[in-house]
Amino acid sequence: MQSYTIGQAARLLGVSPDTARRWADAGRLTTHRDGGGRRLVDGRDLAAFSVELARAGTTEEDTPYTSARNAFPGIVTAIKLGDVAAQVEIQAGPHRLVSLLTREAVEELGLEVGVEATARVKSTNVHIDRT
Repeated sequence: MQSYTIGQAARLLGVSPDTARRWADAGRLTTHRDGGGRRLVDGRDLAAFSVELARAGTTEEDTPYTSARNAFPGIVTAIKLGDVAAQVEIQAGPHRLVSLLTREAVEELGLEVGVEATARVKSTNVHIDRT
């Protein structure tokens, strides 16, 4: 399972690293320490927290989370696989994006809940890049 540093988690949540640290210190964001003493967040825990945060509409930043060139970096929060097609949900700060793509693409990208990914939006299409 992929893990994220506090700084990476903060970027994916659309908040400052200090905010993410405060949430971790308060027990809102579950973390663990690696061998070097760095505080890490498991990908699945971060995915669940990002969905909870978006549903609550809570952000401590005054500036809304925006994308550059229609790119929404975030974390995969759900995947529904069919025989041929798949549905992938990404939480990018307060934005929830859903993309329909082939099962083969999901497998080739190695997408799973808790993995960092970027949704790119063009017209009515949402493309997923594994980051």
